[in-house]
Amino acid sequence: MADAPGPLGPVDEQALDEVVTFTSELIRIDTTNRGGGDCRERPAAEYTAERLAGAGLEPVMLERTPGRTNVVARIPGTDPSADALLVHGHLDVVPAEPSDWSVHPFSGEVRDGVVWGRGAVDMKNMDAMVLAVVRGWAREGFRPRRDIVIAYTADEEASAEDGSGFLTERHADLFEGCTEGISESGAFTFHAGHGLSLYPIAAGERGTGWLKLTAEGRAGHGSKVNRANAVSALAAAVARIGQHEWPIRITPTVRAAITEIAALHGITADLDEPGFDVAQLLAKLGPAAALVENTIRNSSNPTMLEAGYKVNVIPGHATAYIDGRTVPGGEDEFRETLDRLTGPDVSWEYDHREVALQAPVDSPTYAKLRAAIEKFDPDGHTVPYCMSGGTDAKQFSRLGITGYGFSPLKLPPGFDYQALFHGVDERVPVDALHFGVRVLDHYLRTA
Repeated sequence: MADAPGPLGPVDEQALDEVVTFTSELIRIDTTNRGGGDCRERPAAEYTAERLAGAGLEPVMLERTPGRTNVVARIPGTDPSADALLVHGHLDVVPAEPSDWSVHPFSGEVRDGVVWGRGAVDMKNMDAMVLAVVRGWAREGFRPRRDIVIAYTADEEASAEDGSGFLTERHADLFEGCTEGISESGAFTFHAGHGLSLYPIAAGERGTGWLKLTAEGRAGHGSKVNRANAVSALAAAVARIGQHEWPIRITPTVRAAITEIAALHGITADLDEPGFDVAQLLAKLGPAAALVENTIRNSSNPTMLEAGYKVNVIPGHATAYIDGRTVPGGEDEFRETLDRLTGPDVSWEYDHREVALQAPVDSPTYAKLRAAIEKFDPDGHTVPYCMSGGTDAKQFSRLGITGYGFSPLKLPPGFDYQALFHGVDERVPVDALHFGVRVLDHYLRTA
């Protein structure tokens, strides 16, 4: 039976059942992406394509590499003159070690009102929400005002070369007319303490700068003095990079986030005031500081080291990898600082690079995203924020598509959504999925 008009929205009971089923069944399809090219998203792609076809759509499956499958479908709108909207989600997930989990990470178990497994929040939940909404529209016979392009991508958890990168380079025609897009990592409940519930809507992403550092030295016996030790040179450079304190750079998105979050805490924040101390302000925001503290500056975190083959042999070559991130406008500073920190004995190069993104928070689209959340949680407060990491929105931005992070979930106090991204015991409450379907349905109807 369909929900009554009003706060519950028009989605039917079947959509609410299907979003749970689809989330669980997608989790059971192991699409682990270790970054070495061995992931196979095709079974999940076939699953989504079959259910899109069941909604009367004509999905196409596209591969750059066999088994690395993407799915794209278009829902025609009633207004051919309107810009199209892209709704995208990725099918791959990061690895999970079963022995670390309370349940098997690919069980998709539904227990005590919670769906467990890798991908429950990143991001097979959103993939399932989109399927549930589209199929609900088919049962109702509803058509949106503007064309909606749905894309399920491969390889987001690595380079995106087999996923959104491939689609934008080789199949840009499928996204004709798309000017804006929505995807993961936004519109989830963030409990900021004292009963304050925030819903951060992502309107920006830091740039990605994954680096490879290389030190060349003189190989030799481990018992001999060696002033050209590649490991020593590399270790010194890695330590300097890891300990570097990057200067604060406030971008428009982060400025809006800080200002709005501070206001909700009863604090007037004038970031243009001479000598304004951003770090001191963040200390007053309690848990909410976590929404901005990772995006007020560039960052460089050492992640991998490779050197040597035997304890008594000094190798002539050593490498390290750095996860670097840049705020919009901080790219030159990043390069110049890395040149200085690595020093004369270590060279560096980009292993993977993507530009930072910003989306306007004073746009009609952002206003409609905000309204959709507040319709279903009037006590919640939406705020803009910038993602510390990145998504497929970077790739789609090459087609002129402005991206927002919007995969709505209403979460109970104590549920640490951000910690579950790439974490152990990833899970999502059934009620949160129901909320997400209703919000997503409402937004797409009004977009």
